[in-house]
Amino acid sequence: MRATRYRRHGRGDRGALTLSYVIIVPVFLLAVMVIAQASLWYLARQAALAAARQGADAARVVGAPLGAGPRAALAFARSAASGYLLGPSADSRGSSSTTVAIRVRGKVPSLVPGVAINVSQVARAPVEQFTTP
Repeated sequence: MRATRYRRHGRGDRGALTLSYVIIVPVFLLAVMVIAQASLWYLARQAALAAARQGADAARVVGAPLGAGPRAALAFARSAASGYLLGPSADSRGSSSTTVAIRVRGKVPSLVPGVAINVSQVARAPVEQFTTP
């Protein structure tokens, strides 16, 4: 008699653990995916900034050929950031006779198909000028 009473009382808890896993596991996996996507975005952003700085350093040298900055930035982005900065492009719009500005753009690999995340970074540096004493 006592055993049947406990069995009847315990039936209300049957499946509770499974139900909690059905709720918790997708939320946990979504959190892991968001963290991974944020990490990819951060890596792509830092790679674009490093490429822009590389391009600015190449373009600010005295006697640098026209277009040296964007070429150096693209070469750096393609070699150092090929896995997490997709389709990089670089331009020198915004540059003047005293300041070099290199902008690097690209796309972040997305964990969700169909979602496009773009990244754009600009590096500015003064043009080297030598003065005679």
